[in-house]
Amino acid sequence: MSHTPHRLSKDFPELADRISELKESDPHFARLLDDYNALNDKVHLVETDVEPMDDLAQADLRKQRMALKDELYALLTAQA
Repeated sequence: MSHTPHRLSKDFPELADRISELKESDPHFARLLDDYNALNDKVHLVETDVEPMDDLAQADLRKQRMALKDELYALLTAQA
């Protein structure tokens, strides 16, 4: 398992311009992206044992991150 943070622009490089655009123009998207980045940083700290956590709690954090990522992706790919 990789212990590298999952930055949205790295996961979806083809959408990097759209991410920047929505971050500036859509407050809802910007808030979700901030939430995703904060949760992503938390998962990274847990995965690297900087902030150890039991397996069930780790799995819950990953599920939350994936749900946010799915929501962000839906906004990124929605037709304006």
